[in-house]
Amino acid sequence: MHLRPLPAFADNYIWTLAEDTGQALVVDPGEAAPVLAAARDGLEPVAILLTHHHPDHIGGVGELLRTWPDLQVFGPEDARIPHSIQSVREGGEVDIGRWHFKVMEIPGHTLSHIAFHGHGLVFCGDTLFSLGCGRLFEGTPAQMWASLTKLATLPPETRVCCGHEYTVNNGRFATVVEPGNLTLRRRTEEARTMRDRGLPTLPSSLAEELAANPFLRVDAPEIRQSLQARLGRAPVDSVEAFAELRRWKDGFGA
Repeated sequence: MHLRPLPAFADNYIWTLAEDTGQALVVDPGEAAPVLAAARDGLEPVAILLTHHHPDHIGGVGELLRTWPDLQVFGPEDARIPHSIQSVREGGEVDIGRWHFKVMEIPGHTLSHIAFHGHGLVFCGDTLFSLGCGRLFEGTPAQMWASLTKLATLPPETRVCCGHEYTVNNGRFATVVEPGNLTLRRRTEEARTMRDRGLPTLPSSLAEELAANPFLRVDAPEIRQSLQARLGRAPVDSVEAFAELRRWKDGFGA
């Protein structure tokens, strides 16, 4: 199978996973144009996977359904998705041809956010980014931390297919939080080089994220020291450490 991120808007990715025949799954099509362009090169969408309701992830669904009326659409149970979809929940499965994905509920960025795990991939939308995580628009820090912890239990070789190209900016913040992490520094430099060449920094591997992403590493000693310096005391637990790290990132301007 062929995995390909289609750039959309300023920094979104629409993921496609295609067979040699060109038949493909399309993940989070915030706009239709990149998918239609790929179709002119042989891509044949057969189903759409949606991780959450935000317009930059679902905005192209209507036009794609007008172009391919038989497309199956799978996503979370959320009235804010204005399309007829097959709702899926935690523990559910999506089977389409040779594709098989398990569904994980990962609230935090939104309350109904889900991920699709299969074929050595996880399509995680805006919950886990490379070297970062999504903002908490609807959920609580405890929910988001639980969702990240759930994703962290996937096999380390899992390729992380997230919704935005944020790696370089996330790396700037992460190196302030954990400056002694050499793996993080290497990943950030590699990401800068890739972006300078016009290449995507994604997918990353979960192993890379566990080694370098501060939002999966809130209990690492150097990160705890950085948080203690900000708070004037040690965080009481992992949830508070995560919450303070997320607040810090929300206001980070470097």
